[in-house]
Amino acid sequence: MILQIDDANKVRTLTLNRPEALNAFNETLYAATAEALSAAADDPDVAVVVLTGAGRAFSAGNDLKEMQARISDPSLGGESNFTALIDALTRFPKPLICAVNGVGVGIGATILGYADLAFMSSTARLKCPFTSLGVAPEAASSYLLPQLVGRQNAAWLLMSSEWVDADEALRMGLVWKVCEPADLLTEAHRHAEILASRPISSLIAVKHTMVEPLRPGIAAASARENAHFAELMGSHANAAALADFTGRRGS
Repeated sequence: MILQIDDANKVRTLTLNRPEALNAFNETLYAATAEALSAAADDPDVAVVVLTGAGRAFSAGNDLKEMQARISDPSLGGESNFTALIDALTRFPKPLICAVNGVGVGIGATILGYADLAFMSSTARLKCPFTSLGVAPEAASSYLLPQLVGRQNAAWLLMSSEWVDADEALRMGLVWKVCEPADLLTEAHRHAEILASRPISSLIAVKHTMVEPLRPGIAAASARENAHFAELMGSHANAAALADFTGRRGS
């Protein structure tokens, strides 16, 4: 099961379940997560969704081996299910809580732009590796991260490709609370259940009033990012970075 789904007390927990690949998103996981968010949105018995990862990673981001295969084999092209996930995150009408249990890379970090609350293990680390891969930002992170953490913190996250530890993520405002690893899910679920005890209609109204003004900015940023990504993906810098990555993985 590539995505584990558990329900308790009107809280649905979605657990990314590719621990052998550090929960990297391949096309199947993108689609499964998008579908699960849509189903949770429509389920009257679900008030809050908690998203976390199985094993020692939250998510290592885009599956780079699959990305390289899509570049080298035109028959694998076409629109990625990544777009479906971003659409589902943008539209999700209920509280979304991320519980970052381990490393979060790429979409494993930028997804926090869509979280209403983010909890992070004290041992977890985050990275936006776009410049080290020779590509552009993704997931409207060029718009959402400055909104969340301010221009300069976002610039460092998106330009440096450096790791950010839990204390730094908390200082930036990228996450709301840092917890000891053993307490992470307990704390995330405790807060989720407080929210879930409120009327779902009221939760939806509050989120709508907060998020609706951002939707045009998300759409415009995604269009800009996608244009740059299409231009840069497969470029010399990107191809060299992917070859280096898959070479090291294979060795």
